[in-house]
Amino acid sequence: MKIEILGTGCAKCKSLEEVAKQAVAKVGGFHEVKKVEDIVKIMNYGVMSTPALVIDGIVKFSGKMLSVDEIVAFMHNS
Repeated sequence: MKIEILGTGCAKCKSLEEVAKQAVAKVGGFHEVKKVEDIVKIMNYGVMSTPALVIDGIVKFSGKMLSVDEIVAFMHNS
């Protein structure tokens, strides 16, 4: 599973990246967590507000922080 955190480097974006890594650790297995800061790539996803969570190329959520459990739920439903 490929998890991308979209954001230009703000504190919320960095926090969401850390929470995503915690969610991956909780679930176990191999999952890639990647931070995407390139504004063109972010716009290609159609995201208007960051941070955003993308799982396997599909935007799951944008605009606010998520908890570890919320990200785990998105991972299980992908």
